[in-house]
Amino acid sequence: MKNQTIETGFSLIETLVAITIFIIVTAPIYFAYSQILDIIQRNQARSYAVAVIQNQIETVRNMPYAAVGIQGGYPIGQLLANQTVNYEGYSFSLQTTVKNIDDPFDGTVTSTPQDTAPADYKLVELVITCSSCPNFSPFTVTTNVAPKALETATNNGSLFINVFDAAGQPVSLANVHVFNPSTTPPLTIDDTTNIGGLLQLVDIPTSSIAYEISVSKSGFSSETTYPLGAPGNPNPVKPHATVAQAQLTQISFVIDRTSTLNFKTADAFCRALPNVEFTQTGAKLIGTSPDIFKYQSSSATDVNGRKTVSNIEWDTYNFAVSSTAYDLSGTSPVLPIVLNPSSTSNLAWLLAPRKPRTLLVTVRDQNGNLIDDAKVELSKTGFSQVAFTKRRPLDQTDWSQSGYASQSGNIEAEATPGELKLLAINGKYPTTTIEWLISNTFDLGTTTTALYTLDWQPQSQPMETGPDSLKFQIASNNDQSSWNFLGPDNSTSTFYTATTTPVNLIHANNRYLRYKVYLKTDNENFTPLLQDFSINFSSPCIPSGQAFLNNLSAGTYTLTIQKAGFQTFSNSLSIDNDWQSYIATLEP
Repeated sequence: MKNQTIETGFSLIETLVAITIFIIVTAPIYFAYSQILDIIQRNQARSYAVAVIQNQIETVRNMPYAAVGIQGGYPIGQLLANQTVNYEGYSFSLQTTVKNIDDPFDGTVTSTPQDTAPADYKLVELVITCSSCPNFSPFTVTTNVAPKALETATNNGSLFINVFDAAGQPVSLANVHVFNPSTTPPLTIDDTTNIGGLLQLVDIPTSSIAYEISVSKSGFSSETTYPLGAPGNPNPVKPHATVAQAQLTQISFVIDRTSTLNFKTADAFCRALPNVEFTQTGAKLIGTSPDIFKYQSSSATDVNGRKTVSNIEWDTYNFAVSSTAYDLSGTSPVLPIVLNPSSTSNLAWLLAPRKPRTLLVTVRDQNGNLIDDAKVELSKTGFSQVAFTKRRPLDQTDWSQSGYASQSGNIEAEATPGELKLLAINGKYPTTTIEWLISNTFDLGTTTTALYTLDWQPQSQPMETGPDSLKFQIASNNDQSSWNFLGPDNSTSTFYTATTTPVNLIHANNRYLRYKVYLKTDNENFTPLLQDFSINFSSPCIPSGQAFLNNLSAGTYTLTIQKAGFQTFSNSLSIDNDWQSYIATLEP
């Protein structure tokens, strides 16, 4: 009988199970080992950093008191403000700051009596960082250095720099840069404010209008001083600082978190208007006589009619259209816009095609609330134009070149562009039929709409054409297919024949609109005539409380504003610019 050899081994499943168990067991060990190595490396880097700091402190302690200072800074000394120290294979960045300290023990520069020798001792601050060290946290060490002998009075002065925010609260850790090119050598100080928003520079050299100071902080606005007599700003609001002998100079700066402004340009039909150029100007001044604004810029919206202005200072901003194609016919909110610190604000501009001399009227109550549906009339001898707040006209003045959807066949739209009338046949107008024309579709841009009244010119037709020789019906929908033309009582058998007739409410909240005009005559030698047709409408795209009047001539007008529940407002107004704005307040 032959011996049989039985070969044994691991199946694929058994191998996978074994590998899984191995990973489960060894993975925690590996991660724990990695964490231990990371902790060791981090502690090692920190211990080396401490050694670097200790070496620097020993250097300071062994220096003469007069040498404890910053090269090119103040107090003047032999220390470097910034240096790179290589130690045990690590590269550390060491920042050194030295300050004169005015100790209150013997009085201060602000006390009575005044301390005539305020530089009592020096504070040395060392900040060490390591960008190449893993998970290294920068740390700070300070030490005081006092003179061996008694303090003595100097010919220097002191400069206190206060930094506040817009609410008057101190801003700590604000970066302060001080430069004085008139000292020998030129003086440079870079430091930060304390928890009270104050940086005290004690016992520094005297100098007249020579200390250039700038204050900044990450995420905040900035402020700086300016030289006197500079060509671009000859009379600065905040000139360079002066430090006088044995005197204290205090100067304050106001900075706060920056904000964002989202800007949008569109027309009354919610359509974005791209590439609109505009200027933006703040109210804060850095100079007077002439006024020099701190913020003034020119920009333009993008192809989508939008522009985001980031990292701008809180201020009151005004805007103006630079584009020659448009007039500003409304803003939301009303200009100027107040931009608060650390905020995001939205500004929407309503634009209209530019026409000669335009007027934007804002109507509000005594509390500043905007008033909608107020009647605004601008009039003078032989002229009157009416508009309503929160409304804009949808109008048509030319039907030539297919400026309509369809017609009955006996209406003339091409012979005289800008006029619509009956078609003459052999020099005579038809008297036995009522002719009609249906307009193209108007898109109001939103389904949140309201229609008010129709208007047309001329309103009076030749007597010979007979009564109601020009009349209208309206159709509206949200699907662009259901065109049911209706009169003011919501029936197909009535018509709008007077401009004072309100549009039926059934048309509210519809986006698409058409009108149908009917023409007839009782006399073959006369025809009704239509030169201008418009419908007043409102939507969320039209700003509240504002009415827009355009195509005006220069001269003096009477501005009359009426609204139920308020006294009638009337005032004389001179129109002498291409674009003007006016704010009227109505009393109850």
